Amino acid sequence: MSRRLAGLVIPAFTTRRDADLGIGDTRALIEWIALAADHAVGLLQLLPINEVGSDDSPYDALSSVALEPLYLAMEEVPGIDPSEVAAATAEVSPGPVDYDEVRRRKRRLLDSAWKRWPQAEPGLHHEFDRFRRAEAAWLDDYANFRTLVEVFGSAIWDEWPDEVHDPTEARACAAEHSDLTEFFAWVQWLCFGQWLAVRRFADERGVQLMGDIPIGIGRYSADVFFQRDDFDLEWCGGAPPETMFKHDEFIRRWGQNWGIPLYDWAKMRSEDYPWWRRRIQKLTDIFHVFRIDHILGLYRIYAFPWLPQFNEQFLALTGAEAAERTGGVLPRWVPRPDDLETNRDANRADGDHRLKMVIDAAGGAQVVGEDLGVVPDYVRPHMTSLDVAGFRIPHWDADDDGKVISPDEIDECTFATYATHDHDPLASLWLDLAERSTNVTDTDDAIEAAELWQRLAAFGDIEPNGPFGDQERWALIDALMASRSRYAAVMITDLFGLEDRINQPGTVGSHNWAFRLSETAADSRRRPEWRRLAVSIKSSDREADR
Repeated sequence: MSRRLAGLVIPAFTTRRDADLGIGDTRALIEWIALAADHAVGLLQLLPINEVGSDDSPYDALSSVALEPLYLAMEEVPGIDPSEVAAATAEVSPGPVDYDEVRRRKRRLLDSAWKRWPQAEPGLHHEFDRFRRAEAAWLDDYANFRTLVEVFGSAIWDEWPDEVHDPTEARACAAEHSDLTEFFAWVQWLCFGQWLAVRRFADERGVQLMGDIPIGIGRYSADVFFQRDDFDLEWCGGAPPETMFKHDEFIRRWGQNWGIPLYDWAKMRSEDYPWWRRRIQKLTDIFHVFRIDHILGLYRIYAFPWLPQFNEQFLALTGAEAAERTGGVLPRWVPRPDDLETNRDANRADGDHRLKMVIDAAGGAQVVGEDLGVVPDYVRPHMTSLDVAGFRIPHWDADDDGKVISPDEIDECTFATYATHDHDPLASLWLDLAERSTNVTDTDDAIEAAELWQRLAAFGDIEPNGPFGDQERWALIDALMASRSRYAAVMITDLFGLEDRINQPGTVGSHNWAFRLSETAADSRRRPEWRRLAVSIKSSDREADR
C-alpha cells in the first residue's frame, strides 16, 4: 500500500438521492463518492451487493455473482418511460427501506422497459448478447433458477415439485419460460453496466470501493441448487455461543446458526477452487478492496446439524436431549476443533491454502479479513504473514496487562474501526456501557462494561463520564485516523453522531438492513461534519499519512 486510507462504512441501501424510489442506488452512490472524495475520504466500504433472498439480508444471497436489481438507477434503464419513473417516485415515503414496496415499484418499471426492449437500438442488443456469452458460465443457471423462483413463488427449492429437484430437469422446466430467463439475464446486464460505471467514477475521483464476500452462500441459492456436489448440506455454518449477545438466549446458549451449507473443500481443492475464483474475480471487477466476512471460516467453522428454522425446538434442551433428536450429533467445529496442537496445525494449513487461493484470485485487489469472534491464536499472525489486514476494534483489543492498545501501537496490517454493521454505533455504545457499568444486579456484566468503557475512552484520550457529545465523538474519530492501521473507517452513523443500527444479529425483521440517511449527498454537503472529518484525516501534526 502506497498510503493508508481513511474510510466510511456506508451500505448501498443507506444512501439517498432525489427520485431514488425508496432505496439507495448506483446514481446515489456516485453522488456520495463525489462527496467523500471532496473531503479526503479514500475508501467507501459497502456491504455485499449480490441479489438477496426472502429475508433481505445481504449475507443470504441468491447467487454468488448476480447483483441486486434493487440498486438499479431506473432513469438509466434503456426504454424506461420518465413519466412512469416520476409516478413511482411519488409513491416513496421518507422512512426506512420497505423492500417489498421497492421491489414492486422497480419490477413494474423493469417489466415495462423489457416490453420496449425489442425496439432498442441494435448496438445495445449487441452489448447484451456479448454479456450473455461472456458470463454464460454463471448467468445461464442463475437465470434458470430465478425463473423457477418466479414460477413456483419461492426460492426454497426443496419444496418445489419433485420433478424439478434434479438440475437437468430444472433447466428443462426453465426453458419452457424462455422470456423470463432472458429477462433475468437482461436485468443482470443492466446491473453490471451500472456498477462498472460506479467503479469508473470512483477511479476518476481517487476513491477505493470496498466490497464484501460472506464466508458462505445461501442454502436457497442458484449456486447450491445447480452445484450441490460443491456443498455439504448436512451442516449449517455459524458461530459458537457468545455471552455478549444479551438480547438473544439462543446465541448465548448454542451460538449463531446462519443456515449456510458448508463446502466440500476436498472437491474444490482438487479442481483448484473454480467456484471461489469466479466469485472473487467478478467481485474485483467492481471493487478495489474486499472484506472476507468471518474469515475464520477458511480455517474451521462452527456448524449445526439442524436448520435455523428449528432453533426454537432446541433452545431449552440439554446437550443430551439435543443429541437424542439429532442422532447423537451436536453443534461443533468442522472439520476439527483447536483443542490439540496437531488440530491447530491442520486448521492453519487449511486456512493457508485457501487464503493463498483467495489472494491469487484477487489479482491486484487488496484483501481484508473480518477476524472477530473466537479467534485462534494462529490466525492473526498467519493473516499478517500474507499481508491480509485483520479487524481491530480498539476497546476489544488489549495488551497483556489489559490496557487498550494506543493508536500509534496498532499493527499496520489492520483495519481499525469502532463497529461493524452488526454493532451499536458509538453514540449508542457509549450510553450502553455507561448504563451497564452501574448494573447492580449483574456485577460481572458491570465490570466488563466498565472495562470496555475505560478502554474506549483511553483510546480517544478522554474521560469515561457524562453524555456522548461532539467532544467525545471527535476525540475518538481523531484517534482512529491517527492510528497506524492501514485502513481506519467509521460508520456513516458515527460521522453524524446517530444512534441508528444497521443490523441486530440473531433477529429477522424490517428493522434490519433498512436504515437510510435522512438527506441526499447534496444536502449533506452542508454539514460541518464533513469539513471536520477532512481536518481529522489530513491533520499535519499526525503521521498516519492518510
